[in-house]
Amino acid sequence: MKSKRTGKFLYETYCDKREKDFEEVIGKLSVNLAGYGFVIPEEKNSPKDTDIFVEEENFGGAMHGDLVKVRIIDNWRENAEGEIVEVLQHVNKKIVGMLKKSGKKRFKFYPDNEKIYERIEIPKFDGDISSKIKVVVEIDSWKRPLKGHVVEVLGTLRDAGVDVLSILREHGVNEDFPEDVQIEASKIEIEPSAEEISKRIDRRNFKIVTIDGEDAKDLDDGVFAEKRGENFFLGVYIADVSHYVRPHTPLDSEAFNRGTSIYPVDRVVPMLPKELSNGICSLNAGVDRLSMACEMILDSEGNVAGYKIFPTTIHVFRRLSYTQVNNFLAGNREELADCAENLDVLAEIFRLRQKIRTARGSIDFDLPETKIKLDGNGKPVEIAKKIRGTGEMIIEECMLAANETVARHTVEKQIPSLYRVHELPADEKVEILNRLLAHFSLHISAGRGKKIQPKDFQRILKAVAGQKSEKVISSFALRTMQQARYSPENLGHFGLAAEFYTHFTSPIRRYPDLIVHRMLKIFSEEPENLSKAAENLKSIAKKSSELERRAVEIERETVDLKSAEYMQGFIGKKFDGVISSVTSFGFFVELENGIDGLVRLASLFDDYYDYVESEFAIIGRGTGRSFHIGDSVRVRLVEANIKLRRITFELVPGVAAKDLIAE
Repeated sequence: MKSKRTGKFLYETYCDKREKDFEEVIGKLSVNLAGYGFVIPEEKNSPKDTDIFVEEENFGGAMHGDLVKVRIIDNWRENAEGEIVEVLQHVNKKIVGMLKKSGKKRFKFYPDNEKIYERIEIPKFDGDISSKIKVVVEIDSWKRPLKGHVVEVLGTLRDAGVDVLSILREHGVNEDFPEDVQIEASKIEIEPSAEEISKRIDRRNFKIVTIDGEDAKDLDDGVFAEKRGENFFLGVYIADVSHYVRPHTPLDSEAFNRGTSIYPVDRVVPMLPKELSNGICSLNAGVDRLSMACEMILDSEGNVAGYKIFPTTIHVFRRLSYTQVNNFLAGNREELADCAENLDVLAEIFRLRQKIRTARGSIDFDLPETKIKLDGNGKPVEIAKKIRGTGEMIIEECMLAANETVARHTVEKQIPSLYRVHELPADEKVEILNRLLAHFSLHISAGRGKKIQPKDFQRILKAVAGQKSEKVISSFALRTMQQARYSPENLGHFGLAAEFYTHFTSPIRRYPDLIVHRMLKIFSEEPENLSKAAENLKSIAKKSSELERRAVEIERETVDLKSAEYMQGFIGKKFDGVISSVTSFGFFVELENGIDGLVRLASLFDDYYDYVESEFAIIGRGTGRSFHIGDSVRVRLVEANIKLRRITFELVPGVAAKDLIAE
């Protein structure tokens, strides 16, 4: 029999081991709506490093999104379990939510983000609260219960645009520019000075056109092309933002902090004030503008045989829309007769460049975006898929050619710069993709001893083109890829099958493009300052990548919001769709217009279903009935929750996937 002394000794030994050997990890806390959370490590040294499970009672005062230090207390499970021992950074310093009156002098605050469920006391508020209002609350004390005060009233739920504004504030985005930035912008010249024009190569005699969407206001790229014997001349002219946004100025600092323009469904949050983005930096037709040119000579097959990159002055001949160009290319040539030669050559260059990219393995994920049309009150009235026409693709090819040429130039000339990099997909993700492809009698393989190549993905997409499985497989293959990012190292772009790639063509709306322009100018005008200018490239790349992800998240959330609002008018209606993903709690169904929603496992009453991860399916124990990714199903809309931005379907009984395919 074990003595008490021995038991105490063993317990103390365990405690000593715990203090010495139990690992501590730094990461971000992600809270689940069920109450528990996971700490996502900042650094994962191997694919086996998983997120760390944390029970609610072990949060240690941390909230969703906080940077924390977590101690591993159980490492036997698939996900290690931990307890949070220190909050390193509170990220929710300002929280968006609903303020309601509770008694004569008391107020209740309900955060929009349901993952933040801490009680927050608002001791004082002097504004009008006759109806429910959306506010931004700043936390004054992190001691429980939390205390805060209202720093901004966004409006009532009935006010147009407050819903989207709330999402912007949740992510810390303010559309208004600081006073010093606005003052600097107001002093920017309205037209380029004669002195500056005299310093540049003059291209005002070229019939340069801009081609954009009808509602675009920040026009940062123009193009001009002509046939020269057997060769082609292609000029890509980009707004010279770097001339107006100089280092260490309020304008530059604000552009760095914004990183990118953001495009929610109902507005644009620009990186630069409108005096620049819609004014002096926008390549508006009929006025002189400063530009950075990338002029290329292409051989008869479309390869870049020579190029020149330099500052210039241009005078855009015409502002064209994608619709106009697509109509022209369809045979309606009269409206754009004065641009016909330019457009015909651009179309020829597009076909040659597309052929070159296809031959080297460039992957074209032709996944239509969701386009939401709003009325004057911000209410969604139509949702459809946005289809790319030839006009859009012509501009894409011209920009790709310029971006690749500039990237190659900076590498060969050893100019410190930023690159748009896209690395090889992880082996583990390719294995998962292959498990899915096996259900369609497909397999992606690079061959024995060889690394995966873009062409391997290209073959799969070509094999499923035009089939019902195309959208599902394309979407899954896209999720297999690494996330593109910015880097001071040229690591190539896997998706484009490009050895050299950068972002040069959109400095009005992307900070990295502005930096690329700046480094090119320093190299040509003051090369002795190159090393000094390159010191912060790594941090600029990191922050720009983070801000880009924030912008994408905001745009996705506003689409989800308006999709849910739109679908509220169709409760009870039936729809045909395709299963786009399967999880342990149900499967998601995507409709023809791009909207997707969840069919909960709990809503399937005809059997008890198991989630079989290896099969990408849920399978009934008794009936053997299964639901796989790619299956066609008919569903009924049962809920469209605007607050949670969530759409819920239920399966229409008695309709099999094969019946829908036959229809």
